[in-house]
Amino acid sequence: MLRVDVEKQLGEFTLAASFSSEGRVTGLFGASGAGKSSLVNMIAGLLRPDRGTIVIDGETVDDTAAGIHVPTWRRRIGYVFQDARLFPHLNVAQNLDYGRRMNNLAPDPAQHRRVIDLLDIGALLDRRPGKLSGGERQRVALGRALLSRPRLLLLDEPLGALDEGRKLEILPYLVRLRDEANVPMVYVSHDAAELRQLATQIVMLKQGRVTSFGGVKVLT
Repeated sequence: MLRVDVEKQLGEFTLAASFSSEGRVTGLFGASGAGKSSLVNMIAGLLRPDRGTIVIDGETVDDTAAGIHVPTWRRRIGYVFQDARLFPHLNVAQNLDYGRRMNNLAPDPAQHRRVIDLLDIGALLDRRPGKLSGGERQRVALGRALLSRPRLLLLDEPLGALDEGRKLEILPYLVRLRDEANVPMVYVSHDAAELRQLATQIVMLKQGRVTSFGGVKVLT
């Protein structure tokens, strides 16, 4: 369960969003500049709201009235960006293990194998990111996020930098994540067709405001 009720002034732009979602994939939909990335950065703890509350899985991580702001590293959130952000000096296996080590988690070989199989990246483990395609890099970034054992996965336009062929390659893996990984996701996109395939609930943003909330039918 994710509950958000926040306000944030960003220069001339005002973001004021309120919604509550229990969906497996909550899609944040809107045009560029609607406030999607700012909202997801507040959920991640990278931006502090000026006013309001954010509750993740029953834990209040932001409450401005009570002076609560849980730092990003304690929120147990996996974050996948548009550009993958893998470490170029590490191979795929080392990149995958980074989140587990940074969170001081014990090795879990069974989970490690499940994630590698889920994303079909077993053949890539010895490669450096520079030797991967855009779609392969995003699959590795998804694996790294999952292996940090998050309670929520944030995906900010993860297909935005890919051409149509690469998007079609990676979409089935995202659907598998939704159906098999058992980790709720917030998925940011301005592509309605993408969200129709993936999302179970939609938050529609326009100029910093939630204009619609519900099933994928709100995209029609």
